This record gives sequence, C-alpha cells and structure tokens, in this order.
Amino acid sequence: MSKISSYNRRMQGKAGEDLAALYLEQHGLKIVKRNYRFERGEIDLIAEEGDELVFVEVKARRSAVYGTPEEAVTEKKQEQVQAVAEGYLFEHDITNRPCRFDVIAIEFRNEKPEVRHIRNAF
Repeated sequence: MSKISSYNRRMQGKAGEDLAALYLEQHGLKIVKRNYRFERGEIDLIAEEGDELVFVEVKARRSAVYGTPEEAVTEKKQEQVQAVAEGYLFEHDITNRPCRFDVIAIEFRNEKPEVRHIRNAF
C-alpha cells in the first residue's frame, strides 16, 4: 500500500470519527474520550448517555465493494473492543455502571454522508 492511500484512509477514518462524534452530540450524548488505547487495541469514541457509558466503534466506507460498514465490525473486532472497554473501566476504577456497545456506520457515497447509529450493537 502506498503512503498516499494509507494517508487517505487515515483522513477518511478521522473524518468519520469527527462526523460520528458530532452526530452523537447532536443526539444528546457527551463525548468523554476519543481514540482510547489500551494494550494493543483502541476504542474510537467513549460517550455518556445519562448514567450509561457508551463504547462506540466507528466504521466509514466510500463504497460497498467490501460490504457495509456494519459488516466490518466482525466478531474478532467486537472482542477487541470489549477487551479495551474492560481496560478503560479498570484504569478509571469504574464498577457497577451500565455500559453498552454501539456502532456508527457511515457511507460517504453521495455528497451528504449517510450515518447509521446501531445502539447495543453487540
């Protein structure tokens, strides 16, 4: 893969995360952390909705050639996100707090991106 295509993927990923954060904020969630890393994994967004902590995986695509953004959140990816979430809870000494895992799927195929919010995705 060339440096240019790698750069373009990073820029698309950042644009997707920015759009997802804005979408969540517009729908009443508060972003508490972006790109949280623990060991060898990362969670794109961590938000709060009321007393619930929401771990959000963001997937953005420009085409459906490789499937929908939601389909990219494989079982292996779900396990990784769950493990990183456990690390976040441990590092922040959070116990007995309701948590959920959401997916924000974004398709950049038209001029206006399509954003889908899947609550309790896994």
